[in-house]
Amino acid sequence: MRVISRRAIREFTRAHPEAVEPLAHWFLVSRRACWSSLADVRTDFRHADIVGKYTVFNIGGNKFRLIATIKYKWQVVYIRQILTHAEYDEGVWL
Repeated sequence: MRVISRRAIREFTRAHPEAVEPLAHWFLVSRRACWSSLADVRTDFRHADIVGKYTVFNIGGNKFRLIATIKYKWQVVYIRQILTHAEYDEGVWL
């Protein structure tokens, strides 16, 4: 998969240094993946869920949420937003 944008990861980890390792892991696994459906995504990230038109990944033991759009046909993951669990629960991103 091609991950767009790695910049979102860099910016989030500046504010939340504890997210560096879990987001780096997510990035490496996602970049090497060849997903064709949510079932494939869940083989790598079993707690990934569809929320509306987005795929939401629980990152770092449920401390963070990575919200993405996945275009399976083109093998692209677009990172929409990365949030803390508390920010995600506010629902502002919807």
